[in-house]
Amino acid sequence: MSRTIDINCDLGEGFPNDAELMHYISSANIACGYHAGDEDTMRRTVELAMENGVAVGAHPGFDDKENFGRTPKQLSFGEIRDLVIDQIRRMRKVCTLFGAEMTHVKPHGALYNQAAKDRGIAAAIVEGITAIDASLIFYGLPNSVMIEEAERVGLRTASEVFADRTYQPDGTLTPRSEANALIDDIETCKAHVLHMVRDQSVIATDGTVVPLKADTVCIHGDGAHAVEFASSIHRALTVEGIEIRSKSIEI
Repeated sequence: MSRTIDINCDLGEGFPNDAELMHYISSANIACGYHAGDEDTMRRTVELAMENGVAVGAHPGFDDKENFGRTPKQLSFGEIRDLVIDQIRRMRKVCTLFGAEMTHVKPHGALYNQAAKDRGIAAAIVEGITAIDASLIFYGLPNSVMIEEAERVGLRTASEVFADRTYQPDGTLTPRSEANALIDDIETCKAHVLHMVRDQSVIATDGTVVPLKADTVCIHGDGAHAVEFASSIHRALTVEGIEIRSKSIEI
């Protein structure tokens, strides 16, 4: 069983809980102005992260605020690479302004989901990251082509599991369009997270036990009970003797 775990959260997306959530996480994935946010929210979120000792990462997504970056898009390799490069540069600019270190990159929404299954999209994201800084840690879905592509070029990776999402028998997330995609009960959520962290596996929707690597747990900051979930998960892991710390410290 892992004795350490990273807890990450997608922040700077316009929701009111960012400051409270910082108390329960170790890594922040900050929206870079494409699917959500702008330079002002980026600055405020980086400041919050620094005040709370939370690692700062870029959270690039499709240029689609209307749909919160959750609508799939068919872009060319170059277009995907360039949108990732631009968003990482935006985050680096803000980090430099405040003397913060950017430690990781986690794709957002539809970009993340498409990259988990499409090697070309994954490769374009990876090329965008390495074009800026090959020391950045890549956050992605365990056992997916996005992790494979990152490791192929030598990027450090963090395999990410989701606290509030159910899984399919193939190890992919249940699509949000399906009724059972989200976990909205705290006790179920805690048991789900503890199983993934302790056993390095997940129980899929059909009861199948699927092996997966859990380096970091994602808590979504846009949920109705985000702070309550985050505090409960943080407490449950701590009680189990599992230390919560950023992957940038561990790797």
